[in-house]
Amino acid sequence: MASVRISEICAEIGARVYSEGDMARAVERAAVGDLLSFVMGSDADGAAWITVQTHLNVAAVAVLKDIPVIIIASGREPAADLTERCQTEGIALVSAAHPVFDICVKLGRLGISG
Repeated sequence: MASVRISEICAEIGARVYSEGDMARAVERAAVGDLLSFVMGSDADGAAWITVQTHLNVAAVAVLKDIPVIIIASGREPAADLTERCQTEGIALVSAAHPVFDICVKLGRLGISG
């Protein structure tokens, strides 16, 4: 299992950064989910979170689960209030044009597990 900095993840997926958070923080695994209650009930603590959700409640789940980076897939853009909350909470918030599966493949190539 590799430990990869958020900045490296962003470079690999060609991310657009909305909130920098702590780009030097490393993650070892990723979680995928669009149903917020699913992510809350999972072992996503400390993982990079890949989702297509773009609303404010995403930040609340990230805070609850100590998720340092939210990756919004499929070229979707976050709501302004989500961006603002992530900036306030120090959470990296990025988007990528790639679909969820392709992002997972790219993270897997970096050595990040699920």
